[in-house]
Amino acid sequence: MDREQLMGYVRNQMPERRWLHTQGVMETAVRLAKQYGADPEKAELAALLHDLAKYWPIDKQREMVRVHGLYPDMLDYDDVLLHAHVGAYVAKTELGIEDEEVLDAIRFHTSGREEMTLLDKVICLADYIEPGREFPGVDGIRRLAERSLEEALIAGFDSTIRYLIAQGKKIYPLTVLTRNSLIDQLRGQ
Repeated sequence: MDREQLMGYVRNQMPERRWLHTQGVMETAVRLAKQYGADPEKAELAALLHDLAKYWPIDKQREMVRVHGLYPDMLDYDDVLLHAHVGAYVAKTELGIEDEEVLDAIRFHTSGREEMTLLDKVICLADYIEPGREFPGVDGIRRLAERSLEEALIAGFDSTIRYLIAQGKKIYPLTVLTRNSLIDQLRGQ
């Protein structure tokens, strides 16, 4: 598929408001990629595809995770994590995306992972701060993003962890490990 076909495919997978979010993530990801030295074309592609399975029925997502062994430990946590891994799987198997760097950026855009790549960081942060996002603290994260991907991501993960605690939800352990890894990177460890 070419870029326009991919955009049409993704747009058909979600409501209009999520498509606007996806466009915001694409624009933000390209800007962050240029600012921090990542590949803008890969950033745009990963951003375009990052939420392609977000609005698929949860039962379908859970089944795909089980059948294809896509990090099945996620099934014990918040369902919102599933779409990232399902999306990466669909991007590879149905859309023909072979670039593992792009697929990983899609796969880990919600949880992060230890030793995130530059592209992982760009996509994860772009998802947090695209212009349509409104949540307490987002402007502070946007300001941090002007000087440090790692500081901004830590603030983003802190926000997510606080939200999950306030909601009485379990925290996916990889999210905590990601935050700790980013702190180590900032300290030069």
